[in-house]
Amino acid sequence: MTAAVAKSVPAKSTAHSIVEASPRAKAVASGLVILYAVITILPLLWIVATAFKSQSDAIAYPPKVIFEPTLEGYVNLFTVRTRQTPDFIAKLPPPETWYDKLVRQRDMVIAGPSKVVPRFVNSLIIGFGSTFLAVFLGTLAAYAFSRFRIPLADDLLFFILSTRIMPPVAVAIPIYLMYRQLNLTDTRLGMILLYTAVNVSLAVWLLKGFIDEIPREYEEAALVDGYTRLQALRKVVLPQAVTGIAATAIFCLIFSWNEYAFAVLLTSGEAQTMPPFIPFIIGEGGQDWPAVAAATTLFVVPIVLFTVLLRKHLLRGITFGAVRK
Repeated sequence: MTAAVAKSVPAKSTAHSIVEASPRAKAVASGLVILYAVITILPLLWIVATAFKSQSDAIAYPPKVIFEPTLEGYVNLFTVRTRQTPDFIAKLPPPETWYDKLVRQRDMVIAGPSKVVPRFVNSLIIGFGSTFLAVFLGTLAAYAFSRFRIPLADDLLFFILSTRIMPPVAVAIPIYLMYRQLNLTDTRLGMILLYTAVNVSLAVWLLKGFIDEIPREYEEAALVDGYTRLQALRKVVLPQAVTGIAATAIFCLIFSWNEYAFAVLLTSGEAQTMPPFIPFIIGEGGQDWPAVAAATTLFVVPIVLFTVLLRKHLLRGITFGAVRK
């Protein structure tokens, strides 16, 4: 009878929570990913290639894919040149460097260095300085919103976020008038403070989500062991929130690095960054496109390096968020 009952009970089928994709589906997905990657990176590769073209090759139509590479664009980017007559060029002593020789082939001589290096240094100082301050202040504010009972916390968070809702042009004139009264126009300090104020709202909202996922029990155990609140934040919370901090730093740096509207309005010389400088790289007879491409290539390098260095934390943050209960 036991055998009959056993036969009457249907055997349980093994359930699978994940359905294995077919080889055809995998091939289609891989093809779409590769196609998207090629379409995304193609403009950047074209800019890098244009930086090694001559002016005639850069403006040729139809565009040249195969060309003779030259460093003329980079030489034009880092130097200021003046055109001279062939007789004057012939009277000069032989060129001492390869770039002097390259310039003289165009019947020109180097008059001095360009302003690209100071502009690039300004971008580094303003971009990384504002990112550090925004992430630092955002971490403290996010920790306070996450761990303490703050009156009208939701309203305050919405007010903080509202600073990113308005387009920059809506507040450009008031900020310009305020900066002129405070003598902060065309200063690195003024740009760092402005970008910090804009980025801190994004930092607060991103980091609050990560800190909310860190169990409070860890801090409570640290406080029982004799840690102060600040020590618990530094030794318990921050190491577990490093993925969120890395992701927030990347987003803040991208905004500060690429910002154009405020940089054009508030800087003109001493504190000018690369975004307003690159479009006005003028060569002989018009826009020097190889030099513009060379400046764009150099401008992209720090962001790429910064993202690559933090990619491990960024991917972990996207995949897991933070430590969960």
